[in-house]
Amino acid sequence: MKQIIIATKNKGKIEEFQELFSPYHIKVMSLLDVTKTFNIEETGTTFLENAQIKAEQTKKYLNLPVLADDSGLEIDALNGRPGIYSSRYAKEDATDQENIDKVMQELENVPYHRRTARFVCALTLSLLNGQMIHRIGYCEGKIALSQAGENGFGYDPIFIPKHHKQTMAQLHPDVKNRISHRGRAIEQLEKWLKHNIDKL
Repeated sequence: MKQIIIATKNKGKIEEFQELFSPYHIKVMSLLDVTKTFNIEETGTTFLENAQIKAEQTKKYLNLPVLADDSGLEIDALNGRPGIYSSRYAKEDATDQENIDKVMQELENVPYHRRTARFVCALTLSLLNGQMIHRIGYCEGKIALSQAGENGFGYDPIFIPKHHKQTMAQLHPDVKNRISHRGRAIEQLEKWLKHNIDKL
């Protein structure tokens, strides 16, 4: 059976990627399943560079095909911040709530019409033959005036996707997965997979 490593320990992401590969009878493992310990420095300046670094470094350590993602939130009124620092915006090892609090504080005097933002997800699939497949997905929207919703993770409780009136954290998971930045990047990768599964 073919195997692939998902270069993350985030259980929410792992589940989404397992769904992607399940029709292809591929054994999906994550960094939670790996006993070998290694650290990867995310030294890139873009989401795509960081995804590529994670994929390449993980493949080097484990000698298996690797799918890595880097994703985050870009807010226009904050000149694109938090960007690649989304998961550690408030501080290193920040909680989701601490990051949300910092963003809301920085946007305190910004009116709703100027709170445009987008979630970005860059995927890199690194194959053993040296080939790398890149896909990027976006979800446009605005930052809410107040936090709402219990679903999802990260900045979901303050992000209202375009054409919706509720935050990502209030939407049904099926709806969120369909419109999310990761969902859109996965959809693009799936088109490649359908015709190239033998390359894994």
